[in-house]
Amino acid sequence: MAAQNGKDLLIKLDMTGAGSFDTIAGLRATRISFNAESVDVTSLESQGGWRELLGGAGVKSANISGSGVFKDATTDERARQIFFDGEVPNFQVIIPDFGVVEGPFMITAVEYAGSHSGEATYDLSMASAGALTFTAL
Repeated sequence: MAAQNGKDLLIKLDMTGAGSFDTIAGLRATRISFNAESVDVTSLESQGGWRELLGGAGVKSANISGSGVFKDATTDERARQIFFDGEVPNFQVIIPDFGVVEGPFMITAVEYAGSHSGEATYDLSMASAGALTFTAL
């Protein structure tokens, strides 16, 4: 597989609740991470004293983060609305040459920053809030 362009990793949010996804404008950096808690079932009978984990158990989760500059009042406003109203809409993450991850996420943090001689920036953090689906590209 050839190297991928980082700008092609897109975070999209459902603008209306009806599956109308728009890319969150102005993002410069995006990240998605997947996690799975392990369930330790090690006992005195564990062979050679090695740890044993229970397959298929534990909690799965995903986290999305992004940072950027203000470019589009519509997606900026929607992200703020989601945070302040405590909504849990669907998001999509487009991973180039891999696939699309989709499902409900909660915006857990919104940070705004700016310097005297620079542009205003923002950071978003989101946590999965239900089952996610993956569709290969």
